[in-house]
Amino acid sequence: MCIVTRQSRPVGELIRFVAGPDGALVPDLRRRLPGRGVWVTASAATVETAEKRRLFEKQFEGKVSVEPGLAGRIDELLLAAATGALALARKAGTLVGGFGKVEAALRGDPVVALVHGAEAGADGVDKLAAAARRRYGAGKLPVIRCFTGHELDLAFGRTNVIHAALLAGPASDNVLARVGDLVGYRGDDGLLDGAGTAAFDALTELNDLSAGS
Repeated sequence: MCIVTRQSRPVGELIRFVAGPDGALVPDLRRRLPGRGVWVTASAATVETAEKRRLFEKQFEGKVSVEPGLAGRIDELLLAAATGALALARKAGTLVGGFGKVEAALRGDPVVALVHGAEAGADGVDKLAAAARRRYGAGKLPVIRCFTGHELDLAFGRTNVIHAALLAGPASDNVLARVGDLVGYRGDDGLLDGAGTAAFDALTELNDLSAGS
């Protein structure tokens, strides 16, 4: 149950918090830390409300301290997990970068999502969207827009990466899960399908299409 909304939710839609050995509040994003935990809906706005209303202190009976800026620190942790997942996908060979390579992948590889840096120009984005529509149909391929070009550069270990594509595989599934956590927490449009709705709904269908391509 979320301590803010008092509503029961699936564990995947909540963030667990525990009191650390020094009494500091610790976000247990992996839900593995020992000790009594309290749960908050996984959104920045709800975490901010819990902090402002001092609900963590109430739940832990004053035995925990909360450093200001909790919601922002969680965002940083989720972003680090997502960028780390991108780097692992690159090492696994399921993340390709560069306009030409992405365009080639859309002609025959099992693409499960497009990735564009936040600074990507409309021309390149539109051209790749057109290639995705020719292969998969309109609004079928998830599009990730939550990373800056600098963050993509770090994931690839080189500079000037603006466009990328995720190919089918466990490492890419992990990227999609971590990105889903991040954009769900932010409540923004960093992950969209062509209709601006839940991008993950198309994932199973896309894998089936890719297997037959």
